[in-house]
Amino acid sequence: MSDNRQSLSDLASLTQQAAQAPASADAPAADAGTEAPVQAQPTMPLRQQELDKYGRAYATGRRKDAVARVWLKPGSGKITINGRDQEVYFARPTLRLVINQVFGITEREGQYDVICTVKGGGLSGQAGAVKHGISQALTKYEPALRSPVKAAGFLTRDSRTVERKKYGRAKARRSFQFSKR
Repeated sequence: MSDNRQSLSDLASLTQQAAQAPASADAPAADAGTEAPVQAQPTMPLRQQELDKYGRAYATGRRKDAVARVWLKPGSGKITINGRDQEVYFARPTLRLVINQVFGITEREGQYDVICTVKGGGLSGQAGAVKHGISQALTKYEPALRSPVKAAGFLTRDSRTVERKKYGRAKARRSFQFSKR
């Protein structure tokens, strides 16, 4: 028991000595009563900007069975989906709201043009795929925006899909109607 207490006291004294020692040997010694200010190193984004030869960022977004190919470039805020304007392609305002959520979170409304082709699924899945693609492309164009977009959950691909139909069943899990007679 006394050995454990002795080793703990040795450990405590070693940590105190390490805390009092200067940070590095080549740094000038500071006065005994004052602490040297720690200089913050400039934070560089972990990722690099990824652009094609036309200055656009490309990304693929997916939701349910829909796949969206998205190109993002600086512009006036025009969103084109399959050659049509977003108001024409997504007539419901809720779907347009889903697409523009990314720009609202990052405070970039009206700063980027989006050209998108989307295939598969229904309109709701396609809107989710476009949102996912815009999120990915925006983080490739401006890597500093990755943390707020990721915190909002827009970079995560929603993996929920329709369950396949099984044999001997009416749908994926629903049984055929039972008839007693």
